[in-house]
Amino acid sequence: MGRLFGTDGVRGVANADLTAEMALGLSVAAAHVLAEAGTFAGHRPVAVVGRDPRASGEFLEAAVVAGLASAGVDVLKVGVLPTPAVAYLTGVLGADLGVMLSASHNAMPDNGVKFFARGGHKLADELEGRIESVYEEHRTGAPWSRPTGSGVGRVRSYSEGFDRYVAHLIAVLPNRLDGLKIVLDEAHGAAARVSPEAFTRAGAEIVTIGAEPDGLNINDGCGSTHLDKLKAAVLEHGADLGIAHDGDADRCLAVDHTGEEIDGDQILAVLALAMRERGALRSDTVVATVMSNLGFKLAMDREGIQLVRAAVGDRYVLEEMKEHGYALGGEQSGHVIILDHATTGDGTLTGLMLAARVAESGRSLRELASVMERLPQVLINVPDVDRSRVGNSAELATAVGEAERELGSTGRVLLRPSGTEPLVRVMVEAADIDQARSVAGRLADVVKSALG
Repeated sequence: MGRLFGTDGVRGVANADLTAEMALGLSVAAAHVLAEAGTFAGHRPVAVVGRDPRASGEFLEAAVVAGLASAGVDVLKVGVLPTPAVAYLTGVLGADLGVMLSASHNAMPDNGVKFFARGGHKLADELEGRIESVYEEHRTGAPWSRPTGSGVGRVRSYSEGFDRYVAHLIAVLPNRLDGLKIVLDEAHGAAARVSPEAFTRAGAEIVTIGAEPDGLNINDGCGSTHLDKLKAAVLEHGADLGIAHDGDADRCLAVDHTGEEIDGDQILAVLALAMRERGALRSDTVVATVMSNLGFKLAMDREGIQLVRAAVGDRYVLEEMKEHGYALGGEQSGHVIILDHATTGDGTLTGLMLAARVAESGRSLRELASVMERLPQVLINVPDVDRSRVGNSAELATAVGEAERELGSTGRVLLRPSGTEPLVRVMVEAADIDQARSVAGRLADVVKSALG
């Protein structure tokens, strides 16, 4: 069996790759693994289970709840809430486990299962690996040890989760949003109720789009992966800014009052300066990935803020933050982690904090985001090559060295083997787009000849 867990849980086409049987089996396996690890010692275990609005989430939720309860875990069903809400509630309720059913920004037919450990943090890689092994062992015939009588888990709805999460978001805001007009694109997803409620309670005048989930329309031409409707709505309503989430609302991208996109790097730059001003940016450091734009690094250098780069994936950004005690990190895609207030990327929190900076500073989002200039970035995928040899090809190393000398301090080269496909990604940044394309094309040719 290939590895089930990716960087963000188990994901696939619902009822094809990800079946009810798999969801149930993984949930039972997670309960057994955590019990063996001592997580449940001395008390009756409790799990928080939430989902996004996908139609498939209805039967997958039932399977997960059945699996957990059959393994002796009490379940609190919080219903349709964002991924960061499930993480937050797992922590604040003292639960032993959190489960979120979502495929994030993927199309509606997909779904996924993501587990959170006590405290609302993502499970460690070794625990995910153990869950996968135990699941496979029992899937092929080994019987489970099953509680009976009063030992089985009890299930109840926890509708208070909505208000508790929204109250948390409002409580951590540094200032109100009175006077701002904001368009919110909820991607017909998990934040369709939460985000408008939070922004309204914070004092903003809001216009909502993509806020009518029907189980089938999640991420369909809207949200953080399709910004055209948000841009049009911001201009139509004369809004100060627009905020877009993805299906499970762990991402946030923005649009300024002119309809210009503000990506995750720019959001990080704005929040980093705001947090430093408040004394909340520990060690004056922000964590981003190796794919963040060079313009972000140049801006942080100019502002005296240290940039630490992590591998691609918000879990690796979070690991770096937790290990060194940093307060802010994120990805160009809009996963932003504010560790003092969230244990995972939180799109609603990020949008609120961004709007709070606009309100507090009296400056437009366009002006605030101009602290960094996005340098042209060219990405070429080179397929059908031996990705394992990227780090030890002398021919490739020579070509990269020549390219870096040509680009100088205002350019950057990154060769990254894909984690899932037989290809190598060639990324080049430069002050001039034509130069970036030229260098990227030459390097892609070398990758083909050296690794093909």
